[in-house]
Amino acid sequence: MTPRPRLALAILALAALMAVLAGARDRFDDWVDATELPLLDISVGTEVLARDGTLLRAFQVADGRWRLDPGPVDPLLVEMLLAWEDRRFHRHRGVDGRAMLRAGVQAVRHGRVVSGGSTLTMQVARLLEDGPTGQWAGKLRQVRVALALERRLDKDRIVQLYLRLAPYGANVEGVRAASLQWFAKEPRRLTPAQAALLVALPQAPERRRPDRHPQAAEAARDRVLARAAALGVIADEDARAALAEPVPQVRRAFPALAPLLAARLARAHPGATRIETTIDPRLQRRAEALAARATGRHGARVSAAIVMADHRSGEILASVGAAEWTGGRSGGFIDMTRAVRSPGSTLKPFVYGLAFDDGIAHPETLIEDRPATFGRWQPQNFDRHFRGTVSLRQSLVWSLNIPVVKLAEAVGPHRIAQALERGGIRLRLEGGGPGLAVVLGGAGVTLEELAQGYGALARGGRGVRFSALPGGGQEQPLAMFSRTAAWQVANILAQTPTPTGTATGRIAWKTGTSYGHRDALAVGFDGGHVVAVWLGRPDGTPVPGAFGGDLAAPVMFDLFDMLAHVPLPAPPPQALTVPNSALPVPLRRFAPAGQASALAARPRPGDGLELTFPPDGAEMDATGPLTAKARGGRAPYSFLLNGHAVATGQNQPEAVLPNPGPGFARLTVIDAAGASSTASIRLHLPSK
Repeated sequence: MTPRPRLALAILALAALMAVLAGARDRFDDWVDATELPLLDISVGTEVLARDGTLLRAFQVADGRWRLDPGPVDPLLVEMLLAWEDRRFHRHRGVDGRAMLRAGVQAVRHGRVVSGGSTLTMQVARLLEDGPTGQWAGKLRQVRVALALERRLDKDRIVQLYLRLAPYGANVEGVRAASLQWFAKEPRRLTPAQAALLVALPQAPERRRPDRHPQAAEAARDRVLARAAALGVIADEDARAALAEPVPQVRRAFPALAPLLAARLARAHPGATRIETTIDPRLQRRAEALAARATGRHGARVSAAIVMADHRSGEILASVGAAEWTGGRSGGFIDMTRAVRSPGSTLKPFVYGLAFDDGIAHPETLIEDRPATFGRWQPQNFDRHFRGTVSLRQSLVWSLNIPVVKLAEAVGPHRIAQALERGGIRLRLEGGGPGLAVVLGGAGVTLEELAQGYGALARGGRGVRFSALPGGGQEQPLAMFSRTAAWQVANILAQTPTPTGTATGRIAWKTGTSYGHRDALAVGFDGGHVVAVWLGRPDGTPVPGAFGGDLAAPVMFDLFDMLAHVPLPAPPPQALTVPNSALPVPLRRFAPAGQASALAARPRPGDGLELTFPPDGAEMDATGPLTAKARGGRAPYSFLLNGHAVATGQNQPEAVLPNPGPGFARLTVIDAAGASSTASIRLHLPSK
């Protein structure tokens, strides 16, 4: 045959071969493309994070494994991983033919497996399906899945899957869980020795577990370090220093800050993998340490709870539900910030605020602290002593019982309960409606609610719902009482002597001790923060000798020392800060319901005091000042607007008053003898 026909035959044969190969390649591509991949959305445990992004607590996945989203990982670890497992990772498409050929030749030469031919992608394929490694069918399946993964995912996603799934022994999977377990740190910044250990362990996670086989773990780590140094991943001197670093031999507990709060949030957000909170980790650690220290000397059954919040935003900064959350005897599994307990005397300030707001009392008003009967109930002071005539300021500072019950009777228990509800405190009552006993602790509330109520006091009477979720604080639409009344109460509470003997005036605070010494409480606030502390036994049994002032108050003041102090607000313009002698006569001495003050009840023939303008029921413009006029009576005159003295010592029975804005208002004039006249008016904006 001449050269030309032979060349033609060769070309035809080559074309036929290429066609066969092309067909085979197409069938191969179809085979890879038809691969049914395992689920790539690997479940991870829920993480609850502090306000700075650090981990408060993590939770296992449904099958009980510790598996977390890798998050930021030190690039050194990834470089070491590829140097050790798959140097050609960025150049192959799932299967490295050169590596597999090398592994086969070495196996034939040495009669045993010297090096594996699996790529990192093939390992991911095996981890995704938890498939076998020593059977040809299993290996073929890994090859097929690896090729399909490389076609559908980028290289970074494949690395992330490995970092999430790599086994580290027991029930721990993934680099992040392993780093937290062995080094108690996030994997975003590792030493060369730590990175090398995390690369070495997945090849034999049980045989190399550092807590059981430290020598095997160290040897495997050192081999990774040697390879990294040989390939220039790390410098030789860094490798030598890493070889001297000891291998950790103790498994660390996973982080558990604010554990009960974290568990509550995880239950409230099923399926969430990341829950951000407003918790300040520094404050949380110190609060937990203080709670443990405070209960340590009172026996294993005593627990503690703490709520620290920024009342300006409603953000909870620290939440301690138990002194020792793993303590069985102390009921550590019970979140005592949410448990319903008696508030003791801590509700008293709200009664005073309502009485001030109603204009029936003033901080300097005198009241009798003497034995009194209310129906069939005859309350006693905590120390069973009576002080006689005292000011309401003294009564609240000393936490006297008889005066506050008198005020509660005048204000009304139902109105007290409604005001507390507006401030975020919901009373739990046993049958029927609220009675006078609620002001002495005869109802159930939670510590978190109590903190909210004191937050309302701090905010001028307007409450806010506290939340540990960013942006979760919600202002209440209705105020508990006026800004003036809130300031008056806070001003009194700030004068309560401190347990440490430090100067008063920085913090407004109140203690409470429930019946039988079952609960010891302290709640306080400054211009920016509120802190509530509870100590007691979760099972409700008494703690002999437990008082809020002795147990809870020192903890509360220690907690305030951790915070940047914000001064209490200045008095509002409407606040009447005068001694008792300068008060309008009806406010000088409190008169029980249905009785008149002795001074106000004096005969006043010919007085005939009458508020002539505005008349009762009038509707007026809410945009300008109010002019009030009266006739009769005796100077000097005092004018009250919604119970607050806004003009006193007037020589003439008329005054120009500030306009309170749209809504209903109550205007009262009082003369020197205590006679009064009142009109209810409605103020509205002029129609356009």
